[in-house]
Amino acid sequence: MAALGCLLEARGYSVSLQKMDPYINIDPGTMSPYQHGEVYVTEDGAETDLDLGYYERFTKSKFSRKNSVSTGQIYHAVIERERKGDYLGRTVQVVPHITNEIRSRIYNLTRDQETDFVIVEIGGTVGDIESVPFLEAIRQMRYEHGASQVLFLHLTLVPTITAAGEAKTKPTQHSVKELLALGIQPDILICRINKPMSKEMKNKISLFCNVKEQNVISAVDITTSIYEIPLMYREDKLDEVVLNALGMDLRKLNFSQWETMVKKIRSTKKTVKVALIGKYISLQDAYRSVYESLAHGGIANDVEVSVIKINPEDIDPKNVKEHLKGVHGILVPGGFGERGIEGKIAAIQFARTKQIPFFGICLGMQCAVIEFARNVLGFKDANSTEFKPNVNYPVISMIEEQKEIERMGGTMRLGAYPCVVKKGSLAYSEYKAERISERHRHRFEFTLRYKDDFEKKGMNLTGFSPDGSLAEIVEVPNHPWFVGVQFHPEFQSKPTDPHPLFAGFIRAASKLAKKTED
Repeated sequence: MAALGCLLEARGYSVSLQKMDPYINIDPGTMSPYQHGEVYVTEDGAETDLDLGYYERFTKSKFSRKNSVSTGQIYHAVIERERKGDYLGRTVQVVPHITNEIRSRIYNLTRDQETDFVIVEIGGTVGDIESVPFLEAIRQMRYEHGASQVLFLHLTLVPTITAAGEAKTKPTQHSVKELLALGIQPDILICRINKPMSKEMKNKISLFCNVKEQNVISAVDITTSIYEIPLMYREDKLDEVVLNALGMDLRKLNFSQWETMVKKIRSTKKTVKVALIGKYISLQDAYRSVYESLAHGGIANDVEVSVIKINPEDIDPKNVKEHLKGVHGILVPGGFGERGIEGKIAAIQFARTKQIPFFGICLGMQCAVIEFARNVLGFKDANSTEFKPNVNYPVISMIEEQKEIERMGGTMRLGAYPCVVKKGSLAYSEYKAERISERHRHRFEFTLRYKDDFEKKGMNLTGFSPDGSLAEIVEVPNHPWFVGVQFHPEFQSKPTDPHPLFAGFIRAASKLAKKTED
């Protein structure tokens, strides 16, 4: 639905998007990346579904914790009120109390963000028991406000039988039938399919699903870039269908910036290889924002970024050269836990000593600090207290304010914090600003008492919190590009506005690629 938001913005409307997830977790903050993918952090510090990352990348909007809702949040709020006696002794039920809370989350968003459109995505699959209260809530909203205010779009699958090459509409028909049983008639069907639907197929779906033929939209599998999706929907006039259905003005479409960006992606001929070293590489969504931000850095430099995924547990000092042979950049993303740390440190040492552009994010920055302490400062057992609490050289340690916290969920240093960047540093040349704001998600930090030791030996600390208590950026000078950051810059990168650090990292990688070609 982010692509629809992109199109509506291009027509001059303001939009906000909200994701409603049927899981009972309060948020995905304590969920395994293998289970759920990355945790996306908003400006106000909410740990949310990774879909909010797509929402922000495809639109101009900045979202908050109100844009992410889970079943756990809904039931928690209702039970809290029941315990306080707010229901005056009445029996608390799914209808109306749970459904009212769901509706209030939507209404609160419309009041607070004052946008022309609020696009609400209900996760899961029609027929799942978990999503029934959400569907009942939106049925009530349609009943209360009418079709001119509440529009139903249903994303459905039209699979193709491989052997026969025939697309089947039965799953779509059954999905709509399930919705009808719940009192919901879709106004628009967006059909996932591997090639554009014929007029005959659209007519068949229209007839059996009671949806106007022009409201049956093809969502064809994209092969080049997900950023082509808004263009595909525009060709099928999805934005016009939505505006007409709601009686809204069909404003002039200003889509040139997005089209220019997609043309750059399609015309790119050069490729740079970036090794991403993370323990969750088996699941593509675990580092989704990092992958997208690397692609944005490629857009900024007219190159395609080929990401080589490497499990750090496979790396040791003896085979590191073999694993990283031919790469033009090395990135170590964020994460938690000791597994794979020694492999990451070996890769960082290789990047530092072999003059390969390096970018460390959160845990990646901390690993760069540990590597430098061990191999340059001579602190042989240097480590983080996360991995070795009683280490002799705790160059990474827990933030003071985190030490008394016992609960894991939503208790880290989360959200946007200001950072002061040292003039003359590499980071300053990339940001072109002395004061920046970046989003965080961590408990451990650089131990400041070692600051002088590091800077004497050649690792500069070039970014700090305004009060100077927390180190945010480290750099190694006399290197093509070596930066570690405690924050997560991937959460602020967009295809039309690449993050300066990702753009700079890929620029340095491109220079190395060109040098090796020559």
